[in-house]
Amino acid sequence: MKTAMPISSPLYKETTPEPQAVFSSAGRKFSAYMTLTKPRIGLMVLITVATGFLLGARGSTYPPSLLGTQRPSTLLMTLLGTGLVAAAASVWNQVLERVRDGQMRRTARRPLPLGIVSPFESGLFGSVLAIAGVYILAVQANITAACVAAATFLLYVLVYTPLKPITTLNTAIGAIPGALPPVIGWAAATGGLGMEAWSLFLIVFLWQFPHFLAIAWVHREDYARGGHKMLPSVDPTGVITARQAVIHALALIPVGLLPTALGLAGMYYFIGALVFGVFYLVQAVRFWTDISDASARRLMRASFLYLPAVLVLLLLNPTPS
Repeated sequence: MKTAMPISSPLYKETTPEPQAVFSSAGRKFSAYMTLTKPRIGLMVLITVATGFLLGARGSTYPPSLLGTQRPSTLLMTLLGTGLVAAAASVWNQVLERVRDGQMRRTARRPLPLGIVSPFESGLFGSVLAIAGVYILAVQANITAACVAAATFLLYVLVYTPLKPITTLNTAIGAIPGALPPVIGWAAATGGLGMEAWSLFLIVFLWQFPHFLAIAWVHREDYARGGHKMLPSVDPTGVITARQAVIHALALIPVGLLPTALGLAGMYYFIGALVFGVFYLVQAVRFWTDISDASARRLMRASFLYLPAVLVLLLLNPTPS
């Protein structure tokens, strides 16, 4: 007859995770949540929000002046609220695209395809961020800014993201929420939406087309592998893709000059925006005349130069309020 093994036997010894393992696991999950928010995209969003706010704040009496006690705090809360909403949109985008992300080389190492976090955890995280961000904007800025931010989130998550595997028009749809952050900033500073705000919207809206078309061309095989219906997927020669980049870069030149026409910026801005607009157009034309990954990458680099440069010029050379 076999005797029962004592509970104190090493085989039955209760094990507990090592403190280092616990901290390592917690750190990995924290890093995964941060990755889900796409901080680099969030930073660009906040730059455009701040630009819209600071331009709107000039000469506005709603809320109190920038030198008063409330305006700086309003700016900070606007950045916080919008940053949370932008992060939430990125999280939910990855929740909805987790299967396609796993099929693409450039996104296969994201937290959801790797299983570091679950879709439920990520969706809950994204929902909390979105609700908190819209609430902060509504309470600390105004309802108009909160509504624009909510619309940005809904358009990005419920319209743009589902359209990506269905139609090449997803780029045009996605450019709308992508261009709304400066409008959020303007609304937070002024309480309304003027022509000046929509001129900022149009600049960012048109800027996105050459930028994303160049990215879509460079990563066309990867996008096709993930089932995304980008323009290069129906344009194997790249002629239509490059032509669209040129058309939008050309349209961006007069649109980029609108802030001066509307009294939002001065002549130094006008000259600078014209120079950078022509430079952006030249790179788009070079992509059109020599369709290659190299020319597409040059166009991408030009896009990374154009938008920050124009935003800086707007802030450095405003017209007197």
